[in-house]
Amino acid sequence: MLPNLTPDVALAEQLFAALRARSFDGVGITREAYGPGERMAHALLAEAGDALGLERTVDPVGNLYLTLPGADRTAKRVILGSHLDSVQQGGNYDGAAGVLAGLAAVAGMKRAGFTPARDITVMAIRAEEAGAWFPTSYPGSRGALGIMKPEELAVQRLDSGRSLADHMREEGFDPGFIEAGKRAIGPDGVAAFLEVHIEQGPVLDAEGIPVGIITGIPGSRRLRAGRVIGEWNHSGATPRKYRRDAAIALADLAVAMDEAWCRLEARGHRMVCTFCVLATGPEAGFTKIPGEAHFQLDVRSVNLHSCDALFEVLYDKVAEIEARRGVTFELGLEAGSRASPMDAGVQAGLVRAAEALGTKYLTMASGGGHDAAAFAQAGVPAGMLFVRNQNGSHNPHEAMRMEDFAVACSVAQRFAAEYGA
Repeated sequence: MLPNLTPDVALAEQLFAALRARSFDGVGITREAYGPGERMAHALLAEAGDALGLERTVDPVGNLYLTLPGADRTAKRVILGSHLDSVQQGGNYDGAAGVLAGLAAVAGMKRAGFTPARDITVMAIRAEEAGAWFPTSYPGSRGALGIMKPEELAVQRLDSGRSLADHMREEGFDPGFIEAGKRAIGPDGVAAFLEVHIEQGPVLDAEGIPVGIITGIPGSRRLRAGRVIGEWNHSGATPRKYRRDAAIALADLAVAMDEAWCRLEARGHRMVCTFCVLATGPEAGFTKIPGEAHFQLDVRSVNLHSCDALFEVLYDKVAEIEARRGVTFELGLEAGSRASPMDAGVQAGLVRAAEALGTKYLTMASGGGHDAAAFAQAGVPAGMLFVRNQNGSHNPHEAMRMEDFAVACSVAQRFAAEYGA
């Protein structure tokens, strides 16, 4: 029988305020991955963990662990965690909510004098938003789990032009740990990983439900450097039949892909398709027919067969538009990731915790990628709990009601206290 545990939401509120004050960039929140903003956030959490009397360690790639010892120190531990970095001019809750939910949960246990059956660790993960800073995914969690490829250390940060390895060393960490194929955590020592995260979309808010229990994290197929090559010409002197307009050709492709997405959804596919960039070349200007356009395409689904189906449309439409418009498409290198189902046992534990607390929840798939995917791919039982939020995410207007955060903290706390006890 569990005691009447209550998470320390007031502590989390204080830390949210401190994070905002120390990382506000004049427009939004910026906490650079393997940079000053993330360094500040980790130092703040380390200080809070020390004040609570938690055991503190840092692994060779920079992830922070704050542990409440359990009755059986040899048992596999439960990890509650997320990331503390952000995109440029983003919001204050994306990532940080998961770390502070974990801290609020263990702080409440500590205050109640509760000793869990096994260690419960709050993990502040490095560089989840790596895509906004480095062209790679989850270097903090994958580096800790021993599933990051050494060649990824050479990728360059988008704002500095310096490698991930350089930035890791500058922050006092050891990229050689990844080069040697070592790992700091894994399925042999972790019973479960739970990541609390704001939803980043409108579903929970629209449905009036405070939390979501996640079934899976989508895989993706992505084109980051697509180009359309046409011919620059005079906008007034070139009749339509002589034009090789790269911009119109790209617009044709975008419309065709959107229509195909609609058809596939009507047949039961659940996916998203986004042209993140649609732009003409740098020489573009008034009175010019665009001779070059470039694009970035992001297709995601929990079922990668859905992504494949949409990419088949892409290939067919590219050939058709090239012939009709007299242009050439260069798709560039493709990147992507495989889908990561969340562990059924963790999902069941979250359901039990929510129902024991009388909390309404929605079972749903994630739209975005998260560190929980790396844990699942490494063989660690992983789960996610979404908190409803307002105004989306990756923008300065990101919002989250503290009463909803408190509900998520309570579910996470009960889950951690009960899981495998």
